[in-house]
Amino acid sequence: MDYVRAFIVGGLICVIGQILIDKTKLMSGRILVIFVIAGCILGGLGIYEALADFGGAGATVPLTGFGYNLAKGVMKEVDNNGLIGVLTGGLKASAGGISAAILFAFLASLVFEPKEK
Repeated sequence: MDYVRAFIVGGLICVIGQILIDKTKLMSGRILVIFVIAGCILGGLGIYEALADFGGAGATVPLTGFGYNLAKGVMKEVDNNGLIGVLTGGLKASAGGISAAILFAFLASLVFEPKEK
């Protein structure tokens, strides 16, 4: 049942993205930023945690999950270290994901040859 819930939640997030692509003139980069900001806001309000508990990886893997992870890290660091946590919390919470993205992008650049359009 966990897989079904993850599929439904992740699919709904993708549907929202596809609707934004099809029905608006927003570029994909702006839609990505909207998703990260939405995850931050919903995480800060405590709404996204319920969605992440229900949907599992379907909610935490997409970009909204990255925003939620940033907000959760900031809130934790502010509780522990005060105002300096605003600057350090998001980086501590998402360092693994950012490092993995850089590593895999580097490996992909070694395997594939870029082409100019």
